[in-house]
Amino acid sequence: MDTYVITLGGFGALVLLTAWLPMVLRQLPLSLPICCVAIGAGLSLIPGIGEFSPRPEHHLRLIEKVSEFVVIISLMGAGLKLDRRVGWKSWMVTWRLLAIAMPLTILALGFLASHLLGLGIAASLLIAAALAPTDPVLASDVQVGPPSEGEEDEMRFGLTSEAGLNDGLAFPFVNLAIAFAASSGLNAAGWTEWVGLSLVWKILAGVALGAAIGRGFGWLTFHLPNRARLSRTGDGFVALGITCLTYAAVEAVHGYGFIGVFVAALAMRWSDQGHDYHHALHGSAEAFERLAMMILLVGFGLALGGGLLRDLTWAGAAFACLVIFVVRPLCGWVSLVGHDQPFAERAVISVFGIRGLGTIYYLAFALGHARFEGAGLLWSTAGLTILLSIVLHGVSVSPVLGFLDRRSGRDTESAQLDLPLASRRAE
Repeated sequence: MDTYVITLGGFGALVLLTAWLPMVLRQLPLSLPICCVAIGAGLSLIPGIGEFSPRPEHHLRLIEKVSEFVVIISLMGAGLKLDRRVGWKSWMVTWRLLAIAMPLTILALGFLASHLLGLGIAASLLIAAALAPTDPVLASDVQVGPPSEGEEDEMRFGLTSEAGLNDGLAFPFVNLAIAFAASSGLNAAGWTEWVGLSLVWKILAGVALGAAIGRGFGWLTFHLPNRARLSRTGDGFVALGITCLTYAAVEAVHGYGFIGVFVAALAMRWSDQGHDYHHALHGSAEAFERLAMMILLVGFGLALGGGLLRDLTWAGAAFACLVIFVVRPLCGWVSLVGHDQPFAERAVISVFGIRGLGTIYYLAFALGHARFEGAGLLWSTAGLTILLSIVLHGVSVSPVLGFLDRRSGRDTESAQLDLPLASRRAE
């Protein structure tokens, strides 16, 4: 049969599964990512299909761009559903996770990569920075619900806001790893350039331009004269246009587009926080994200079946387990010491820092810009870490959060059924 026909049929099946599986899995201790990876791994066993298994070293550019697109769509969706305005006290969990947990995680993983995996400073820093952020795509099960669906609990809010910002904040360390790989070290001028450009300018440009673009689109959407405002279209795919334009604009001035997109989504959300159109925007962003995520995760499953883990060593397997079971939980817990929050909720925030598609993007990006030692080991170790996170977190997150919600009296059943908890103002 024609390859095009098979591909078209497979894509159609994937689109249908995108709509159907989340409903079927809602009450089960499974997640959509687990099913997608299993589908991909199963397909790799079929004669004639396994040969199409994507090999990272041969498709770096494609993997980089597909994963990049999934992440920016996810960041837009995450920003649009946060009801809480940015503030020092109201976002204290977020600031602690970003300022304490993330640097500690990078340091710990860099140390382990050097001493356990035997990697040099550039490769150690790369895998540490790539695995440090909580993934905004695969963490959807531990995030807040749609816009205006009620009060946000600290667990879901902390993980959502952390995932929205820490992907961009990992970029300076990925750039530092690339600089080390390219020059085997940095002199004073190199360190000055890294601090000034990668650590200061790119972050500030992402925040400032993202906020300006978000406010601008918020005005066009909600505050123009009634006949001209974007919200009158009712078309949620406007979110995709805003995402792509924001990312392109921020990257054009050499800022971090990941940060810019998330900040733009927050600014849009605050332009008219109670407007019903936010649900259309978020719904479309979530649909695009889910479809793109499924495509990438099926490809990840194919890669697993095609030998992604072929360079894995016992040290790499131990490293992956330490990432999931020790480093992130411990660093997350340390960052929340002294915070006025129940023990169980602090434990959830610490444990459910999910590794995922952002890691794939960072590895593909860095390996496409410089030559790193042990590239195969990096892919295999990161692949196992992502697989462990998808399976273990995917199986446990629904029962754990459901138990804590019932114990605290939170109404999550309405959110699961997509029923509004608060009235929303229509056009």
